[in-house]
Formats: sequence, C-alpha cells, structure tokens
Amino acid sequence: MALADDLIKEGVLKNPRLIDAFRDMDRKKFVPKEFEDYAYIDEPLSIGEGQTISQPWTVAFMLELLDPKPGENIMEIGYGSGWQPALLARTGANVYAIERVPKLCELGRKNVLKSYEVQPRNIQFFCQDGTLGLPDAAKKIGGFDKIIAAASGRKLPSSWKNQLKTGGKIVAPIGDSIFEFIKKSEAKLSSIEHRGFAFVPLISDKKFNGRK
Repeated sequence: MALADDLIKEGVLKNPRLIDAFRDMDRKKFVPKEFEDYAYIDEPLSIGEGQTISQPWTVAFMLELLDPKPGENIMEIGYGSGWQPALLARTGANVYAIERVPKLCELGRKNVLKSYEVQPRNIQFFCQDGTLGLPDAAKKIGGFDKIIAAASGRKLPSSWKNQLKTGGKIVAPIGDSIFEFIKKSEAKLSSIEHRGFAFVPLISDKKFNGRK
C-alpha cells in the first residue's frame, strides 16, 4: 500500500514483518467514515471521545523500537481505534490490548474484525484501566516480553515494570518524549529518550473518576 511505501521512503519503516503489517492492515478501516479521505496522510485523526489515531510515522517509529516478533506476549495500553493491535497481531505476536474508554473498547474491536473478518486468536481485548496493566495475565504467562503504550503519563507506572520479564522492553511516551526501557534486572531499567512528540494523556480510572 502507498502508506507503507511512503513510510519506507521516509526511512522510518524498515522491519519486514512491520512492512507486511502496514500493507495488510489498511488504516482507512480504522478511522471514522468522515475522515476516510484523510486516512493516508501523515497526521493524527480524531476517533471521538477526545482521542486520536496516531499519525502513521509515529506508529511506525514506536513499533520499530518495539521490534515485535512471532510468539512474543505484548501488552498494549490505549488501543483506541484498534489499528496498532491489528498491526502487532499481523507480526505474529500475542497481543493483550487494553482500552479504558467504553465506546472505544467496542470501536477498536469492531475495526479489527473489519480488517481480519474474524477476530484473530492472538489478540485479547480488555476494557479497563491500563495503568494497572494485566497482573493476572502477566502471572499466567510469566511476564510480558514487551509493552507499548499510546498515551503519555508523567512517569512509567510501576505495574508495567513489575509485569515485564527481565530482558523485556517497554516503549512508552513520558511527557513529550518516547522512551525505550529495557529491564536489566528486577530492580533496574535502562532507558533511551527520543524527544519531540505529542500524545493524549494517560489517565487512570481513579484520577478520571476524581475529576468527574
């Protein structure tokens, strides 16, 4: 598809598995009908509820950092439109996708079904507070290999660190930067910062309910 070709030309999309995923998972199927004509431009688009589907360049950049591989267990926080979990599943990873906004929980699931026709067995959807992660699932599988988030907080939630395997990776925005975190040991995370990004805020249910 032209979108994948554009991202390849820009030098941000390189991984063969991700190239195939971007070609197969049409972004047009993940945006509201009124924005379908803009699906292939490199900009974030509204999906309702004050949320957006991220611009393709940013999605490609973060997924390249994550480097998803077949069989890996990946937790995704803030699945929104469903595009990113669909891309991850296409690489062969086992995806545990979390979204906290009820209307978007349903929207994302429906959009994935439009692209796959039947829900792929390697995606599980959870409609809940993403800041808490998925402790039961993490315990069952011995920890997540990788974690990726699509919303920015002030700091990395401790639950994500605890649910990550030693040697695993987190790709998540903190403030206006994207960070790569590698879990060196139970007590130590190394990090690399990539500056100059903007994301919707990461909100816990506790904080959200307090505002209401």
